[in-house]
Amino acid sequence: MARRRRTSATLSQSLMGNSMRDEPASVDDLVRRAVEGEEHALAELFAHYRDRLGRMVRLRLDRRLQGRVDPSDVLQEAYLDLARKLPGYASKPPMPFFLWLRLVVAERLLRVHRQHLDAAARDVGREVSFYRGSSPQASSVSLAAHLLGEVTSASRAAIRVERQARLQQLLDAMEPIDREVIALRHFEELTNDQVASVLGLSKAAASKRYVRAMLRLKAVLTDVPGLADTTEAGTP
Repeated sequence: MARRRRTSATLSQSLMGNSMRDEPASVDDLVRRAVEGEEHALAELFAHYRDRLGRMVRLRLDRRLQGRVDPSDVLQEAYLDLARKLPGYASKPPMPFFLWLRLVVAERLLRVHRQHLDAAARDVGREVSFYRGSSPQASSVSLAAHLLGEVTSASRAAIRVERQARLQQLLDAMEPIDREVIALRHFEELTNDQVASVLGLSKAAASKRYVRAMLRLKAVLTDVPGLADTTEAGTP
């Protein structure tokens, strides 16, 4: 219990905006030191990826839980999961560290969903397999809201409402795996190789799905910053 309190306190400091002034030590070195019991190394390791993990949680948190579940609480619980599971990972790494850490956070988010949402009300289609675990899928509603959130002009509220309806309709018509490719590439900033590994696709298939999906979205979101650049084939 004392270790759990110390670990939670260490995490709280990193979640309060602990900006890394210097480049962190190598991931392998931080993993080794964390496994040896150096809590500062564990906190530094987690803090280095915290922003990306936070985006994943916000994107995939069921909208019925917004206002009831704080994404930072999900991250804190995932940090405790990391502390417990890291020795097993270090003994025989099954995948690159960030993809494994992302899976740890995704599994925690799935448990949060199962805890707060009645089993009968959950749609099993909102879960997709990631390696040996599962993660809540990014819904068309969530993707549309986040995509439109990149349009910064507050004077275009009416256009946003109409566009969101069109965008959700377009996303609903896509295959779930194509929505996942968009979520992983555009929001979680995974490389094409990482997306292919996460979804069990070939690199070529992952790239083609992403380009095809983004070209379809471009017709609706012609003025979202950076969207046009992502439609180039072969982006890493």
